[in-house]
Amino acid sequence: MKDSAIAFSEKYLKIAFTPPSLTWNWRIRNKIFKDLFDQYGLNEYVDVVEPEPITEEELLLVHDPEFIEYVKKKSETGIGYLDYGDTPAYKGVYEDALLVVGGTAKLVKLILKGVYKSGFNPQGGFHHAQKGAAAGFCVFNDVALAVMLANKEKLRVAAIDIDGHHGDGTQFILYDKPLLKISFHRYGYFYPGTGDINELGEGAGYGYSVNIPLPSGAGDDVFKMALNEIVIPLLEHYKPEFIVAQMGVDGHLGDPLVDLRLTSKSYRLIGQTLRYLAEKYAQGRVVGLGGGGYDPDNTSRMWMIMISEIFNIPEELRRRIYDELRDKPEGTLSTEQVVETIKHRIDRLKKSLKEVGLLPI
Repeated sequence: MKDSAIAFSEKYLKIAFTPPSLTWNWRIRNKIFKDLFDQYGLNEYVDVVEPEPITEEELLLVHDPEFIEYVKKKSETGIGYLDYGDTPAYKGVYEDALLVVGGTAKLVKLILKGVYKSGFNPQGGFHHAQKGAAAGFCVFNDVALAVMLANKEKLRVAAIDIDGHHGDGTQFILYDKPLLKISFHRYGYFYPGTGDINELGEGAGYGYSVNIPLPSGAGDDVFKMALNEIVIPLLEHYKPEFIVAQMGVDGHLGDPLVDLRLTSKSYRLIGQTLRYLAEKYAQGRVVGLGGGGYDPDNTSRMWMIMISEIFNIPEELRRRIYDELRDKPEGTLSTEQVVETIKHRIDRLKKSLKEVGLLPI
């Protein structure tokens, strides 16, 4: 019996919320991913489910009604932008946004019903969308929505975001909620400008926003350091019952935008870590979402490596996927200055998290 699924539709290949210069890039990476999925015969072990538009009632879990109406109107006129100049309006953008976010919601609901243990939506991961605004190529925030759908079932949910950009929308939509949010991202005069280690949440959510800001040039060594010293101990202590993973690949060495230096070594490691934690605490329940990635080949390869580690596929096939799709060479080292910066930030984070009881003293 198949216990994993991806959300995919041919309609996905026509959808992009980016400026025209990035539209081809955004669409083609989904095609390359699906071609690799088929090439390795993953449909023998993983179902492909057709996404369905999300309902407005579900959208209201994370977005203001006035903003939803605003997107509807902009979708009718198709004129201008949904935000300050990153996310274009076009005729039908509302319906497209409902569909891609609906792919995430459908996977989450199927996992909650016990139909599947894990899932992946390559057209998901829109972590910049705010409660009342679009931002950064994101119309509606399916990361926060996935968290809230699982939390409605009284589950302890953790969101883990490895995108090269900070998951600001997810953080602030859930800022006052005691639901764990962890974000790796490049930081320092870089979009969206948020994600400092001092952004810990507010009210009942204080301490539940955990940011791991990486300096320009950070490599696999500091990613592993932060994972081992902060993320895994934090999740071991929190014991999530459902995991939402924003699996953006724009932190990859070959990405043209972000200037981080991660390779397949880190993406394999995060896939293995997600599976380990999900199996140990969450009955295997984890949903992955595509997120950023502006080199289509690298993005699709790293997605395949991650899902092959998360999904229940034969070990021999998992090794083959990794051997054939990994970076050659792989494994990057950071400069001494970057390492010292990360060590300092980890120490400060540990102190803060111990003070609020999210790490054992």
